[in-house]
Amino acid sequence: MGIYLNPGNDLFQENLNSEIYVDKSMLIAHTNKVLRTQQKFLCVSRPRRFGKSMAAQMLAAYYDRSVDSRDQFDGLAISEHPSFDEHLNKYNVIQLNMHNFLTPTNSMDEMLGLLEEDLKDDLIEEYPDINISKGRNLATALLKVHAKTKVPFVFIIDEWDCIFRVHQEDEKTQKKYLDYLRNLLKDQPYVALAYMTGILPVKKYGQHSALNMFTEVSMTDAREFAPLTGFTRGEVEELCESYEMPFEDIQAWYDGYNVDGVETYNPRSVVMSVTGHRLNNYWTQTETFEALKVYIEMDFDGLKEKVVQMIAGERIPIETRTFQNDMRSLTSADDVLTLLIHLGYLTYDFETSEVWIPNNELQEEFYICIKDRGWEVIMDDIKASDELMKSMIAGEEDKVAAAVEGAHDRFSSIFAYNDENTLASVLVLAFYAARKSYIMHREYATGKGYADLVFLPRPNKDLPALVMELKVNEATDTAIDQIKQRNYPLIPAEYAGEIILCGISYDKESKAHSCKIERM
Repeated sequence: MGIYLNPGNDLFQENLNSEIYVDKSMLIAHTNKVLRTQQKFLCVSRPRRFGKSMAAQMLAAYYDRSVDSRDQFDGLAISEHPSFDEHLNKYNVIQLNMHNFLTPTNSMDEMLGLLEEDLKDDLIEEYPDINISKGRNLATALLKVHAKTKVPFVFIIDEWDCIFRVHQEDEKTQKKYLDYLRNLLKDQPYVALAYMTGILPVKKYGQHSALNMFTEVSMTDAREFAPLTGFTRGEVEELCESYEMPFEDIQAWYDGYNVDGVETYNPRSVVMSVTGHRLNNYWTQTETFEALKVYIEMDFDGLKEKVVQMIAGERIPIETRTFQNDMRSLTSADDVLTLLIHLGYLTYDFETSEVWIPNNELQEEFYICIKDRGWEVIMDDIKASDELMKSMIAGEEDKVAAAVEGAHDRFSSIFAYNDENTLASVLVLAFYAARKSYIMHREYATGKGYADLVFLPRPNKDLPALVMELKVNEATDTAIDQIKQRNYPLIPAEYAGEIILCGISYDKESKAHSCKIERM
């Protein structure tokens, strides 16, 4: 057992020993399926603190021939899979974290030299009878070991993309690194599996891709790996039950990631909230908001408008295919938004090609980033939203109408002023303060020219529920009547508090707004 060659299963055991361990072992069924096939190259990218290293440690423990990991996997889902016994502890494993080689070195040549020497030291120690010359490269040494032992290698490379994050501007260094990985892995008989994980998908240079043999699994295209990307709804419900934490609280704060149709939760946030019985912005605490701020302030046409629309709850059409899978080659608003998907600040629907802010935790992060940073129009209305909420609860119809009208005027450069479907975005921004105390539900009535907003008080908040309806060129009485006829059932049957009904009417010709408020 070496440092990088067959490192054992101790790190995976630490994961099993943790207070919370969520079984993602069926990842192994997918890797077993592609072992020693043309599809044996996998690059799995996901945001930080989404379980990348845990997955790498699990794979190493499973394939490593220097240990017996059967007891560790006993009771996990993979132990019942037909391929489990066939590949358990049958391979030489090379497990690398590229950040550990990048940090102590000053150039790509120095980094790759350190990697080669350390791995050859492990090979020489493990196979003293095989003539492994320190003057030859690592690929040659691996060829010799494989020819002698007939045991292929499983490569597990964590933080594979750290070079592209640290050396964002150095294209020469990036290409040298990609060419090295290609020569080490591509068309080599000793490779049974190459599993790379990081934040970014494989880097592209126009038509050239040194690692074109890799199948990419990412936040924009996870396919069959989607349930393995973060915590699923079912897994979160089980944790909430075990820790006596209301699932509705967790759902309201952390829900929203869409990974190929799978309702996905940030593992870091869920673990911290259920173990501490407290909701907070745990994931965003692991990195400063400077990273997000840099990107949303880039000077691309339409970027600011799209960010504002997403803060207002909109889903934005996006083209992800122009993204070059790095943090430097950004040429459009779509490139910036695609990068933010991979970083975990946004989520994406593959079927509709739409992007949006996934949950309240991230909403607050965007709010921090636009605060006092040249977004004065938005911030003024967000700051004024506290007073607007007070006016709504107090039944002050004229004040509510005036505040909404003012917000509508100020946002006319961002939203199509007379587009009924975007009027709800104005209301979401105008009532931004409600997020602190309410869970917001937004619905469109397609083709009817109106939008509904329903605000339900968060648990332990002694506040009335709010049901709002927007009408265009119709009386506010019509809006109130429609709420009673159609929207009242949106209030859960178990809610027994006061309900405020609010109808807001907008006249296209005069651009005037009126408001009517009733209590139930």
